[in-house]
Amino acid sequence: MAEARAAKQKVRQRKKESVRVLITAGRIQRRIHALAKEIRRDFPGERLHLVSVLKGGVFFLTDLARSIPGEVSFDFIAVASYGQNTHSSGQVRLTRDLDSSIEGRTVIVVEDILDTGMTLQYLLRLFQQRKPKHLRVAVLLDKPERRIAAVRADYVGFTIPNEFVVGYGLDYSERYRNLSYVGILTLGSAAKAENKE
Repeated sequence: MAEARAAKQKVRQRKKESVRVLITAGRIQRRIHALAKEIRRDFPGERLHLVSVLKGGVFFLTDLARSIPGEVSFDFIAVASYGQNTHSSGQVRLTRDLDSSIEGRTVIVVEDILDTGMTLQYLLRLFQQRKPKHLRVAVLLDKPERRIAAVRADYVGFTIPNEFVVGYGLDYSERYRNLSYVGILTLGSAAKAENKE
C-alpha cells in the first residue's frame, strides 16, 4: 500500500516538472563542428585520445569524435558526485577507470558540463600523474557562476547561466539524457522540497 502511494506521488511530481529549451539540437551540432576544427588545428596530424566522463559526456564524445578528421581513439571513465540531487555533493570518487594507459598520448577530456569544477579537478590530478604528452579539456557547457575549484576548459561549447540543465546526456535522476537539446529543468514544489534535504 505504501509503495503504491509513493509511486503515485512520484508520477505527480514528474507531471509538475517541465523542461524549457536553452540550446537547440542544431546549435549544439554547429558548435561541436567548430570545436572539432579548433582541436584539430591545435594538434595537426596527431592521434587524439578522447576520454569521456560517463554517463553525461557520451553524446558529446560521440558527435565530437565523428567531427574530428584524422586518427581518433577514445576511452571512458566514471566518477560519482551528484547522486539523485540537483546539486553536487562535493565528494568525487572514481567508479570506473580507463581501459588503457594514457602515457605519452594527446588526451582530450570530454565533459558534458563544467560546474563546480570538483570533478574536473579530480580527473586532471589523476591524469597528470599518468604522464600524457598533452592534456586538454573540452566541455559542452560551462557554468562559471558555480565554480569552486580553480579549473578551466580549453574548449567550451556554451557558457550558460546558473540553472539546472538536462538533455544531450545530462540527467535528473537518470532521466532526460536522451533529449537532443539542452533544456532548463523546473521541478514541482514537492520535488524541490525533497532536494533541499
